[in-house]
Amino acid sequence: MIKVVNLARTYDKDVKALAGISFHIKPGEFVSIVGQSGSGKSTLIKVLIAEEKADNGKVMVGGWDITKIKQREVPTLRRQLGVIFQDFKLLSKKTVFENISFAMQTCGFSAKEIKKTVKQMVSLVGLKGKENRYPHQLSGGEQQRVAIARSLVHRPKLLVADEPTGNLDSINAREIIDLLKKINRLGTTVVLVTHNRDIVNSLKSRVITLDNGVIISDQAQGRYLL
Repeated sequence: MIKVVNLARTYDKDVKALAGISFHIKPGEFVSIVGQSGSGKSTLIKVLIAEEKADNGKVMVGGWDITKIKQREVPTLRRQLGVIFQDFKLLSKKTVFENISFAMQTCGFSAKEIKKTVKQMVSLVGLKGKENRYPHQLSGGEQQRVAIARSLVHRPKLLVADEPTGNLDSINAREIIDLLKKINRLGTTVVLVTHNRDIVNSLKSRVITLDNGVIISDQAQGRYLL
């Protein structure tokens, strides 16, 4: 699903965000990527979703060679990846249904296809009956569920979650992680970037630890080391 070989990314000539890292994530894995601020996590995610380009190395994501991807191909890649962020990135003047369906509308899906898919996604994330509510009428956890549903409408094989529980209390955070585990059990590869020690330790899944742009640990059933 993801193959990274000798990936390097440097800013301002002497700031090495990533210093030649390599790893392989297989289809169906649930992998946590951890590290303190400045460890290179954010840069790695930006490279994986083709928001930034690497200086050296090779990055393969779901059959795409990200290091050689053309700018016009990025939207197609993004439709094959699911990405969720800490700040939800919902459209405040659109309902739950409209926020989830927006990505499908821009791709030209029919109204029938959109209605069917959104209904399935709303049910999957546990928001049935709240389709006509606006973001301000939802809790933080519910807003993140909308963001997750939106990320899944194209049925991606890979879901990248960048600090998805950062703005949530412990109860809502636990519910979002349980939802990500459910999505993973359905066959989607999940890459979770997080600072949350308790969440990482409770998952008992693979943990890749970054520090100063290098991988200092890669454990099959790991714990938060830092």
